[in-house]
Amino acid sequence: MAPKLNVLLLLILAAAAVTVLGQRRRPAAKTTTNDEWNYRDGSERVNMRGVANLTQILDNWRFDMLNQMKGLLQNDHQSLLPDYARIQPLSEALDDLYKEFNALKAHLGDLTEKFTAVETFIDEVKADRINNANAGPAPAPPPAPVPRQTGRRVVKKKAAS
Repeated sequence: MAPKLNVLLLLILAAAAVTVLGQRRRPAAKTTTNDEWNYRDGSERVNMRGVANLTQILDNWRFDMLNQMKGLLQNDHQSLLPDYARIQPLSEALDDLYKEFNALKAHLGDLTEKFTAVETFIDEVKADRINNANAGPAPAPPPAPVPRQTGRRVVKKKAAS
């Protein structure tokens, strides 16, 4: 057993020596003072074609993911969004909001009907004014208001005689 153990230790020692001697020694690089990554180191060896391919792959992935999310939101939004019916207070708040919106819409319709009568009255008054202006002389404009004085008033004293 001893000869096999010696051979095994010799093989492990040889493998370790080959590994240590086989490693390529790197030249001592300039070390930065605060251990920052030097992005310029090795930049001349970058394969730009590979970078462009990687950029294209990542862009395609982004496009595919966004399209899938858009499709899910448009066609199957229940699978992405939570079921709001399970959250009782939120469900009640949405129901109240929906009722309030419908009430406002009905009130807006009522106001629109009321304003149609007012609009027809205004149109008749405008038409009467145009007819009166064409039929007779134009009425005189009302007198202009007297402008109010601003600033100080000058008071003259009577001369004593």
